[in-house]
Amino acid sequence: MNALHQYLLDSYRAEQRGERRPPMPGNHDVAALRELRDHRRFHAVISGRPARGATWARLRAAVGRRPRPGSG
Repeated sequence: MNALHQYLLDSYRAEQRGERRPPMPGNHDVAALRELRDHRRFHAVISGRPARGATWARLRAAVGRRPRPGSG
């Protein structure tokens, strides 16, 4: 059973019971990713590391792309 099937089943059950429908799958994915990013940035600052740039630098190194001019 995938997420859509589970959502449809939960929606049906909620309707039968007179409850609110659950949120659609994927509705809050972007918000969850932003919260994870903010959490990591917060802990980086607390431990004395720079809060930005490390992830992109690692990604560029893995892909083999050169950094853009002026991006430090």
